Amino acid sequence: MRTIDDLGDVRGRRVLVRSDLNVPLDGDRITDDGRIRASAPTISTLAERGARVVVCAHLGRPKGAPDPAYSLGPVGGRLGEVLDRPVAFAEDTVGDSARSTVEALEDGAVALLENLRFDPGETSKDDAERGAFADRLAGLADLYVGDGFGAVHRKHASVYDVPQRLPHAAGGLVVAEVEVLRRLTREPQRPYVVVLGGSKVSDKLGVIDSLLGLVDTLVIGGGMVFTFLKAQGHEIGKSLLEADQVDAGRGYIDRADAKGVRLVLPVDVVVTDALDESAEHDVVDVDSIPSDRIGADIGPRSEQAFAEAISGARTVFWNGPMGVFEIGAFASGTRAVARALTEVDGLTVVGGGDSAAAVRALGFAPDAFGHISTGGGASLEFLEGKDLPGLSALEA
Repeated sequence: MRTIDDLGDVRGRRVLVRSDLNVPLDGDRITDDGRIRASAPTISTLAERGARVVVCAHLGRPKGAPDPAYSLGPVGGRLGEVLDRPVAFAEDTVGDSARSTVEALEDGAVALLENLRFDPGETSKDDAERGAFADRLAGLADLYVGDGFGAVHRKHASVYDVPQRLPHAAGGLVVAEVEVLRRLTREPQRPYVVVLGGSKVSDKLGVIDSLLGLVDTLVIGGGMVFTFLKAQGHEIGKSLLEADQVDAGRGYIDRADAKGVRLVLPVDVVVTDALDESAEHDVVDVDSIPSDRIGADIGPRSEQAFAEAISGARTVFWNGPMGVFEIGAFASGTRAVARALTEVDGLTVVGGGDSAAAVRALGFAPDAFGHISTGGGASLEFLEGKDLPGLSALEA
């Protein structure tokens, strides 16, 4: 892929930067600005080189129409603080406000367009509708930089179609993400340990399929583990279960054994009456989960087993929390895994999404890990070996 250094002199040129600014909001308050901070270096570099930087991004899943709850207005304010420079905000995506805001930019200035998903053309599956929106978006700029790694697995106008219409390059964030993920898939240093969590086995089927032929140890926790425990014949009470994936879970257990992959599952779990901070909770063995209780985290013996599995690794990829970490009573397992990663002498990759949010929420310094990805779904699809439309467009 071409990088921004390959674009040559960008002074005075309008550069459309597709960033990933899809941050969690509580009203107008940003609860985790990690993606904003990760996006800032590419924007700053272009602005410092005199480009007229036009940032575009999405937020949440509005239904193809303006919705104040998903406005990028608060994000623009925080982006300006991180960049330490003003960020002009256009109140639409490709309309009058966008055009006038871009026209008013001077060399080195930055503007942010309103949420791309306010226009149905951004996510349309109809090539003509998506292309028409891409034409208008590309018309705002002279050059394109793709830096929204969290969206590169989507065939969306701003990710896939616009780079076909403009001279283009990958931003620093995308370059860094791809370099790290290639290290995970091309002759990784061993032992290689993958830790998977989160709520659903179905979200991880493809990556488990791919990794069973590559890793030395596969550690599984989070809500998805109860489907595996069910596959082992355990009763799981009212814990999260994907009944249609029990056979798949049993198949993965057998395949791991056949391939010589060490599969580490919890031996104890934290069970509760309700997913609430004040609810009663206890630690039980996985073969003693009460029928009326919910599994909400791995237990202390599992924390130790998981940490031991991680400790000798030279390469670790982690995607998905071990429990309902947003509730303090059920955050211990996720904290234990994060702490174990910080002690690894090798490459550690936190695979975006809830895992990235968790390490920040639990107070870990970002530089304690080798790499914190900004793209959970994109990272998983890369590891599965899928074609990512946004990367294909940048490589063309």
